[in-house]
Amino acid sequence: MNSFTLTQATAIDEALRDKASHDNSAYLGGGTNLIDLMKENVARPTHLTSLHKLPLSQIERAPDGGLRLGALATNAETAYHPEVEKHYPLLSQTILAGATPQLRNMATDGGNLMQRTRCYYFYDLATPCNKREPGTGCSAIGGYNRIHAILGASEQCIATHPSDMCVALAALEAVVQVSGPDGERRIKFEDFHRLPGERPELDNTLQPGELITAVDLPEKGFAKHFTYLKLRDRTSYAFAAVSVAAALELDGNTIREARLALGGVAHKPWRSKEAEALLVGRPATVETFRQAADQVVKGAVGQGSNDFKIELARRAVVRALKQATEMNYELDENAFLNSNP
Repeated sequence: MNSFTLTQATAIDEALRDKASHDNSAYLGGGTNLIDLMKENVARPTHLTSLHKLPLSQIERAPDGGLRLGALATNAETAYHPEVEKHYPLLSQTILAGATPQLRNMATDGGNLMQRTRCYYFYDLATPCNKREPGTGCSAIGGYNRIHAILGASEQCIATHPSDMCVALAALEAVVQVSGPDGERRIKFEDFHRLPGERPELDNTLQPGELITAVDLPEKGFAKHFTYLKLRDRTSYAFAAVSVAAALELDGNTIREARLALGGVAHKPWRSKEAEALLVGRPATVETFRQAADQVVKGAVGQGSNDFKIELARRAVVRALKQATEMNYELDENAFLNSNP
């Protein structure tokens, strides 16, 4: 790890000024990803602006009736907050599927959005990586790529976004609040993270110096019919091979509204609005779910070692939709006869 200086900011404006006054600087929240990157010399900031004393840890009602998550609220505080458990149980379930209790006690909500890929080539300084060093190439393409993207990838990068929490935030249509040198702005969650394109080194759409201050959840939380299905190599502390956040609004056996987002398959949490549209107005049956799953993986491309993810994602979508449907509503049992996805 390289040496660095550190400033303890006590106000948002102070943090913005401090970062702007230092070249090669970074914001420090919980540090659960950044410090690892610094230890591995993947990230080499020479100055850190600590955010620990900023008043951004509250979880409270938003002006529009939803819920505002302060950027410095920890993942654990968020998952176990009564308002989150009651009105946004999908988010609570998703957070608890990630990392370990120790990490969730330190990791912040804003930092969760900023975490970087766990691609092994990104961490290996001896290998080319366009995300780490633009223009050097992508070692995963043509290499061992079991954990890599099947959707939205480019010739420059096939890395995946590692977050569980962000998959739920995508499904819930959260909004990210940021402050920066040019003032405050709101970013729709679907516009926050980027696909790799020609600039895989850019993970998100933040402008230089901008700081996440909160994440706003809309009033509708889909608290009755939801699930987060995470498929991974081991249950304890592993990133998703494929994950699915499914949320439904049902009228009897008819789907009135649907949200469907996937993790582990793309450079960003992958929301399939086409599959959602296919579900709306249709009966909640396995056949409907299979058609939606086919739509989700339409255009998916394997890279060799990760070809299995295409079928795994298809089956995971069907299974997640079944689980979400059965959460508080018992379908006609005939609908699920021979229903293995």
